[in-house]
Amino acid sequence: MNTSSSSEVLVRIQGTPNPNAWKFILDRPVLNEGKATYADPQEAAQNRLASSLFDVPDVRQVHFFQNVITITHNFDADVDSLQKAVVSVIQTRMPMHNPDQTVRDEKKLARSNLPPEVQEIEEVLDRTIRPGLQGDGGDLTVIKLEDNKLYVHYEGACGTCPSSTTGTLMAIEGILKDELNKNLEVIPL
Repeated sequence: MNTSSSSEVLVRIQGTPNPNAWKFILDRPVLNEGKATYADPQEAAQNRLASSLFDVPDVRQVHFFQNVITITHNFDADVDSLQKAVVSVIQTRMPMHNPDQTVRDEKKLARSNLPPEVQEIEEVLDRTIRPGLQGDGGDLTVIKLEDNKLYVHYEGACGTCPSSTTGTLMAIEGILKDELNKNLEVIPL
């Protein structure tokens, strides 16, 4: 679906590997820096655009990254109705949206404060894994590293994607073992 006019936001809808998630690609930034994932309406309360997207029936999660909004929905949702409603919300709320609203929403530590081994992991993930996940409307957050166990949280389309706990998880673990630590185990939360 393409929507455009001189006063409207151009929105292109694209599928993701997750059958319950869609990327809405805009002609302007949703976030100028970072990413933001909202798991429920309470988390989105301070962001009018994200909060309004939760008003659409069957929306389960909202993920902002650059000029992309990824919507994860209930498996039995009427996809056509959901897509039309999401585009409508984007059209009405985007003109009032602040793409610089990131610090509170991102909920991540500054990497300079992380232990050196976690900084190395983040660098490998940035170079090898995150571009693919972000291209599919998702992302990955490192939660903690303890005793050769790396705890991660999938975001956006990756959060409910069946492959995130199988093939994607094995790829992440394999790359980190090859590049950093052969004893590392990756555990999704």
